[in-house]
Amino acid sequence: MKKAIYPGSFDPITKGHYDIIERSSKIFDEVVIVLMNNPGKQALFSVEERLEMIKQTCTSLHNVSFDIGEGLTVHYAKSKEANVMIRGIRAVQDYEYELRNATANMWLDPKIETCFFMAKPEYSFLSSSSVKEIASFGGDVSKFVNPFVIEKLQEKFKK
Repeated sequence: MKKAIYPGSFDPITKGHYDIIERSSKIFDEVVIVLMNNPGKQALFSVEERLEMIKQTCTSLHNVSFDIGEGLTVHYAKSKEANVMIRGIRAVQDYEYELRNATANMWLDPKIETCFFMAKPEYSFLSSSSVKEIASFGGDVSKFVNPFVIEKLQEKFKK
C-alpha cells in the first residue's frame, strides 16, 4: 500500500492545495493531510480552525485523512509508515526551497521519497499569503478558496 503525506501550514487551504490533494488521492492508496506548525510563520488561523477548513474542503475525497504534526516532517512520515511526502511546486523559488528540503530529508531517511506536483497554471502564483492579503482589504477571493474558507476569512477580518 502506498501511503503519502501532504504536509503544510494551510493558513488557509486554497484551491491550489486542494488540486494537489485531489490529484495525489488518485495516485496513492492513502493520503494524510498533515497540518504542520511552522514556527517561522505567524498563522492567522488557529490549528483547530485550519484543520476544520481542510476537512470541509476535502469532504468528497474518501482516501484522504487529516492529522496535526510537529517536529521534522520526515520523522512524522516515518512514524505513520508513509513512504512518500507530497510537495507542490508553483514557481522556481518553490523548486529551490523544496529541493533543499527533499535533499535533507533523503539524508535523514532515504526510504521516504518526496513527490513533487506541479501547480496547474491557474494556481501557479496562488498562495495563502496572497489570499489573506486580498481578503484583509475586502477583495474577492472566491477564485482561490472554497465558500467555507471565505466565511472564515470574513469572520477574521471583521474583528
